[in-house]
Amino acid sequence: MDLDRYIQRNDSNWRRLEYLTTRGRKLASEDLEELVKLYPRVSADLSHARARYADPDLNARLSAIVGNANNLIYAAPRRSKPKVQTFFVETFPAAVWSGRIFIVIAALCLFVPAIGMGFWLNHSGSTLDAAVSPEMQKLLAQREFRAYYSSQAASDFSVQLMLNNIRVALLAFALGVIPLVGTGWILISNGIHLGVMAAVMHHAGEGVQFWALITPHGLLELSSVVVAGAAGLRLSWSLIAPGDRTRLESFAREGLRSVIVAGGLACCFVVAALLEAFITPSGLPAPVRIAIGVGVFAAFVAYIVSFGASAERRGITGLAASLSEPTGSFDHEVRVTEL
Repeated sequence: MDLDRYIQRNDSNWRRLEYLTTRGRKLASEDLEELVKLYPRVSADLSHARARYADPDLNARLSAIVGNANNLIYAAPRRSKPKVQTFFVETFPAAVWSGRIFIVIAALCLFVPAIGMGFWLNHSGSTLDAAVSPEMQKLLAQREFRAYYSSQAASDFSVQLMLNNIRVALLAFALGVIPLVGTGWILISNGIHLGVMAAVMHHAGEGVQFWALITPHGLLELSSVVVAGAAGLRLSWSLIAPGDRTRLESFAREGLRSVIVAGGLACCFVVAALLEAFITPSGLPAPVRIAIGVGVFAAFVAYIVSFGASAERRGITGLAASLSEPTGSFDHEVRVTEL
């Protein structure tokens, strides 16, 4: 083969490796994989050109491309991000964001029954009386609903609420082993309970008090329950539609992601419990308490959307292994060779 044909056949690979190398540490994970595949090919081309063709320009060009790629791949390790920072900046939001379709489904399972039950019972006095006795309705509206939030010392109450919320979330995860039905039942039953309470309070003319007591902590708390339910639904779906993996492999993969979600939501439940113990029953005006709840909820949504979408673009999937998977930079030689 003459030199011109050799160059014509392989020039695209050389140019591509040269381009990827010039990108430096800004490579996405798929580009990184391509670079690692091209590097030995172009190295072989350099060896062949040196042995077969006495062309100093070609040899110099290929030597420069291979040398630059080699320096990039085997560069000294950079200090990696602390594991805690990686978890909250990349892994947890990516795990939540990657399941956004399931979050929509989980939200529908929770809020459709809540809204439907609330409207139905509020506008059907006889049905509401059958569901909750008039005496209990009066007691809840006048005293019990508000008294619940100040029934214990705030510090003790916050711990109790946090543990209860985590229990609900873990139950939503665990029932994911019963395809769709288990997690769906948790979400729907909680939605029905919310709708009944809303109907009782609105029917008694205490709608403002209901929302003033629910909103400060409830938006973040219910959002966390929805995310937990979404993880459970995703776990269920891995058994129903495992894709190109075995059911066991698919289930194990989603199980790892659920561990990440559970860890992040534990922090959300701590914040919700603190709000419920210290802000909800406080003497702050209702608009202020509601604004705090809306602000915390908006911050949580913005955090998941912003960091989750950014992490997904860098190829981070939200699996537990993501703590050490490539994020678009050459933090360690092992990351390259594992590809």
